[in-house]
Amino acid sequence: MPRAPALLLLTLIGAGALILSVSLGSSGDDPVALWGRALAGEDPVARAILLDLRLPRALAAFATGAVLALAGVLMQVLLRNPLADPYVLGVSGGAAVAAVGAMLLGLGGLWVDLGAAGGALGAMLLVFALAHGPGGWTPTRLLLTGVVVAAGCSAAISVMLATAGEAPVRGMLAWLMGDLSYSGMPWSALVVLALALPACLALARPLDVLSRGDLQAAVLGLPVREVRLALYFGGSVLTAVAVTTAGSIGFVGLVTPHLVRLALGSSHRVVVPASALLGGTLLVLADLAARTVVAPRQLPVGALTALIGVPLFLVLMRRERRIG
Repeated sequence: MPRAPALLLLTLIGAGALILSVSLGSSGDDPVALWGRALAGEDPVARAILLDLRLPRALAAFATGAVLALAGVLMQVLLRNPLADPYVLGVSGGAAVAAVGAMLLGLGGLWVDLGAAGGALGAMLLVFALAHGPGGWTPTRLLLTGVVVAAGCSAAISVMLATAGEAPVRGMLAWLMGDLSYSGMPWSALVVLALALPACLALARPLDVLSRGDLQAAVLGLPVREVRLALYFGGSVLTAVAVTTAGSIGFVGLVTPHLVRLALGSSHRVVVPASALLGGTLLVLADLAARTVVAPRQLPVGALTALIGVPLFLVLMRRERRIG
């Protein structure tokens, strides 16, 4: 498919997903009638359901999915590994340790978000510091350090869950599996997305060059070390924003860039915006399913993305093997 029509199609699908997510819910009301009452001003409850409850959650889901997809694009180029995802360097682990620790202390709301942001920042700086060695840091050293830090964070979370009481464990598990129920303020994620998308587009040519290898990038005059630093900190910040907004949601940042590259090629002038649109759309639809499949109960959206992402990723791997 030509690239411009493909981006237009993804934009229309994303807008349709947002409208669908705002229109449907666990209340069981007819969407057309609900919108009619809300727009006519006859029913303040209908207006509150659509604009105060569903719309912020749908926007948070789209921004989180788009940010995760952008982080996945950056991490896969940074580590020169198609299996890299936004969580591979331990940033989400640090956020989870701090967020679960805040819940264990009986804190909630803003304190959990601040803890997650601080934990993500701490993990990012820790991995960056530990990955340094003779000759600087390499993708392999960075990846191994991130895996070790993530494993340590996972162990710490297990200890916290084992020592926590029964009541707070439910909230901890919901956060760890990804939960958009409390994302009533999506504006921070939307602002970060609005800033990150043009910044990643500006890096499209360096991303194309760097994906061919450090040596060729250096020959072409690319400042490899500076670009790698920008990718590391940019991808880590995007991951931190996503985790702070919605908890740990897997496979969106891993699978989305693969789907885009298979369909539209590997030029990052297309991969960056298409991944953001597709990632946002996928998470909006996953969150809609999480709210409605077993309504009035809600499923963890991170579990749904994993259930969808695992078979999809296996299909992609099988297809690439046949092509190769």
